Amino acid sequence: MAVLLESQFDELPPDKSIDTKIFLENVSKIPTFFDCLGSKVFTVIKSDITGNITKIRAVYVKDPAKYATLQDILVAEREAHGAEWPNVGATLALMWLKRGLRFIQVLLQSLADGERDENNPNLIRVNVTKAYESSLKRYHGWIVQKIFNAALLAAPYRSNFLKALSKGEEVTEEDCFANVRQFLVNYSCVVDAIYEMYTNLNAELDYTV
Repeated sequence: MAVLLESQFDELPPDKSIDTKIFLENVSKIPTFFDCLGSKVFTVIKSDITGNITKIRAVYVKDPAKYATLQDILVAEREAHGAEWPNVGATLALMWLKRGLRFIQVLLQSLADGERDENNPNLIRVNVTKAYESSLKRYHGWIVQKIFNAALLAAPYRSNFLKALSKGEEVTEEDCFANVRQFLVNYSCVVDAIYEMYTNLNAELDYTV
């Protein structure tokens, strides 16, 4: 499970504040996850995540002390942009980034929980579908949804996906999922904390693309 072990997230402090520098370091390794899904359609999510990371980093480097935490960025942009906020800047970039991160979270949790199509146990279509419907589908118009439906059909075999996560290493499925669960501990806490922050700041937008 080399891809995940190389992408471990740091544990959050008790107040759930998310250090921007550490977050950017952790999340910068996440886009490679989508290479494991094979289909070129998933590169759309990968590209979106990479672009949004770049936008957040561009804001952070302007004043690292001012933007020490992700919440600092959102609050500062709310004050700076007024009525335009939250449909602007790093706030908007993080809003979309968290949805891509949620996709990964739900997909891996579904696999770790043993959810599968009993008629096609070596397919991960059920898991990918659940992840898409839980994270991105409601924000996509019908054209984008059609593209992703095609991607779901092209999802790799379960065995191939696990092998790709392990970078081709021979690892037992049991060990793979032990590593998945280990990765999800801090990763899920960070993703959930970002969603909670957006709720508390009333920063969520519900439009489709």
